[in-house]
Amino acid sequence: MVATGESKASIRAEVIAAGEHWSTAQRRLVRLVVELDDSGEWNADGSATCAHWVASALGIEVCTAREWLRVGRALRRLSAIDGAFESDQLSYSKVRALTRVATPQNEAELCRLALRVAAGRLPHALASWLARHETPEETETRQRNATALRTWTDPDGMVAMSLRLPPLEGGILMAAVDTKVAQFRPDALVGLVAGGGAAIQTELVLHVRGDGCTLDDGTPIAGSIVERIAPASFLRALIHDAERRPINASGAHRHPTRRQKRVVKERDRVCGNCGSSDFLQYDHVPDCEETGHTLIDELFLKCSNCHRDRHRQAPRRE
Repeated sequence: MVATGESKASIRAEVIAAGEHWSTAQRRLVRLVVELDDSGEWNADGSATCAHWVASALGIEVCTAREWLRVGRALRRLSAIDGAFESDQLSYSKVRALTRVATPQNEAELCRLALRVAAGRLPHALASWLARHETPEETETRQRNATALRTWTDPDGMVAMSLRLPPLEGGILMAAVDTKVAQFRPDALVGLVAGGGAAIQTELVLHVRGDGCTLDDGTPIAGSIVERIAPASFLRALIHDAERRPINASGAHRHPTRRQKRVVKERDRVCGNCGSSDFLQYDHVPDCEETGHTLIDELFLKCSNCHRDRHRQAPRRE
């Protein structure tokens, strides 16, 4: 059965209506669990904490109930964010991110920021805001105190983990993992840890611009950190033109140079076919066998799957 345009529109409307109903219920739930915690009624059933009682009663994980309690308690002292949440201007996802960093003094400005930014980009936007309003010492202390490693077992028997690192250490770790380009990322991480990280050379890309410093994925990093590591680092500069485009680099060789790779990475960022940022490779279009050279304008980022598929589909030459 093929859905008509009208039925598709109806399904979209139902999704929106269900989402609005869930948002209303979630706002109420976040407030109720805090009231329950204050009342102490959860203790009547012998639960260890209110979060444990909520988890048992609703069939959810304890960590989810703890997060509801954290958000609900934070909203009691953040009236601007609480009001925007209640009026449905801010989603729970945005409120959850805001309550991790907002204070009564800065919540009005952060609330306005959240209204302008998509939920998926809000963590980066908040981190950039903090980088502009904290001293380097405050940022470093806050990030060091928030460093954590947590592991758990998923229902399928797999071991999962959550790792929180300051941006520099996180960037170094991922740069080391990505040096093993032929390996699946989890396998590369296990090999790195098991091997002690010995004899691995990495290139960590830091963007130093007029509006601040970031890692290659946009994660803000304090300028003081760049200053601290610069004297002991081997630095390569990637120059941009007046329109903020990386300057071209060319050569008559088969494989792209490091400089060419940096230029293409800065220009494309993700796979040009599927948008993936994993297992990125450099694809010659047209093929190097045809042109005999490697030029920036003929190099494009492709994930390994899309790169392989393109060459499988290309006609064979006799």
